[in-house]
Amino acid sequence: MSSRFQIIVIAFILALIGLLTVWYKAMFLNIPLTPHTQKFYYTLTAQIDFQGEKAPATLSMTLPQSQNGIHIISQETETADFGYTISKTKEGERGVWSKRLVEGEQTIFYKTTLSIEPYFNAPSSSILLPNEEETQNTFMVWEDVQRKAVMDLIQKVQTYSSNNITFMARLIDELNAKEPKESVKVLLSIKDETKISLIGKILTYQKIPFRKIKGILLEDNLKNRKLTEMIETERSDGTSAYFDFEKGNIVKPDNFFIWQRGNEPLFVVEGVSKAKLRFSVIQTLAPVAESIKDHIYGEDSAFLNFSLYSLPSSEQNAFKQILLIPIGVLIVVILRILVGIRTMGTFMPVLFALTFLQTTLLNGLIMFFVIVFSGLFIRFYLSRLHLLLVARISAVIIVVIGIMSVMSILSYKLELTEALSVTFFPMIILSWTIERMSILWEEEGGHEVLVQGSGSLIVAVLTYFAMKNEYVAYLFFNFPEMLLVVLAMVIIIGRYTGYRLSELMRFTPVGR
Repeated sequence: MSSRFQIIVIAFILALIGLLTVWYKAMFLNIPLTPHTQKFYYTLTAQIDFQGEKAPATLSMTLPQSQNGIHIISQETETADFGYTISKTKEGERGVWSKRLVEGEQTIFYKTTLSIEPYFNAPSSSILLPNEEETQNTFMVWEDVQRKAVMDLIQKVQTYSSNNITFMARLIDELNAKEPKESVKVLLSIKDETKISLIGKILTYQKIPFRKIKGILLEDNLKNRKLTEMIETERSDGTSAYFDFEKGNIVKPDNFFIWQRGNEPLFVVEGVSKAKLRFSVIQTLAPVAESIKDHIYGEDSAFLNFSLYSLPSSEQNAFKQILLIPIGVLIVVILRILVGIRTMGTFMPVLFALTFLQTTLLNGLIMFFVIVFSGLFIRFYLSRLHLLLVARISAVIIVVIGIMSVMSILSYKLELTEALSVTFFPMIILSWTIERMSILWEEEGGHEVLVQGSGSLIVAVLTYFAMKNEYVAYLFFNFPEMLLVVLAMVIIIGRYTGYRLSELMRFTPVGR
């Protein structure tokens, strides 16, 4: 296998891995490709109003969990001066508010911010079968006539159904019929029994796995709403099926958020009166980039726990600069190998571009010229003293530091705050640049110094504009896999041995 073919294969694999990872994160993790992408978020607020009775009070409410297609970004509670804890139950978590003495009208708010994401998958919980005791004792409190009515209804529904899904759908239809059968009339007339409780008891008796769910549609400007009750069960393929108590089997809307699963009470209070729970929804449009960290990188995402967002803030800020260096490297490779621009040092322009990001371009260029020309003057004087290389470079470094100190003091006195960032200039690189320019001047003349110096500045300025671009900075920080694509491009360009653009221009008269 030739080296040329190996390079093509390696570059292709690197680029493919990088692009596929970017595609996965954009499509399935919902990370936008641009920094200004906006989307709708929903703030769902549970408002608890109650009256204190001058006694200890405890209030608990089921807390929501993320679900497939809808991700919880944040949760917070405004508890006034109540204590707040979270308790674990077999059906999830409950928020508990408590206080030793509660008096007068009180209000507690619980807010959660949600995002609709079609590809988001939340941890699932299985729907358990009713146990044998629950099945046997379902109708024991009823009279014989009532038990006979429910058996007649079950037999009829079974006749016209083929599985659990069709059984549940047919059962709901029978209970909602405009002209119900005699057995249905008997059951609906039972004291303290509702349509919802009847359906639950019949499904328990039939050993059909199900659980009640309560949720709300995520729509803008919903106020003072109650949660909608439905039933959830499992199909033979393991997916969920949903049933409305009025409509039967339905397709759950994508914007229907399930607040509670299970048979536990949604809301329990002790020591208060006139308790009322209402829900409101507000829709807002906001930049996705602002919420990427909370939105995407969670404890349940093992893949993304190794992202840059898992680092402390200081390290994140450092990598925002470091990840821009490959862009500068790519520009240097293109301009040196394909265009033919000569620079002083291979990657010195990249370092100066990073400096320009801190000082701004105009201030950086001014400082560059002042420091370099001053240093060159000192370097030419030191050459007459016949100092050794190490001593000469050391002397130039000291002079450069002195020049930078003077510029900082003058800038401060003149209130030119932008120029104070002169300290960002790499002193060692400047010193070696001055030394190299002076040696080049002696060996090749001033023309070559001008060519390489101007080439270095051109590459540094172009690199600065590339690094300064907010889209580039955003893309490489949120999709560091793009480094593989850049690496593939560098490898491919590194194999190029043809004419450079400057050489084509140089030999144009020969072609004529």
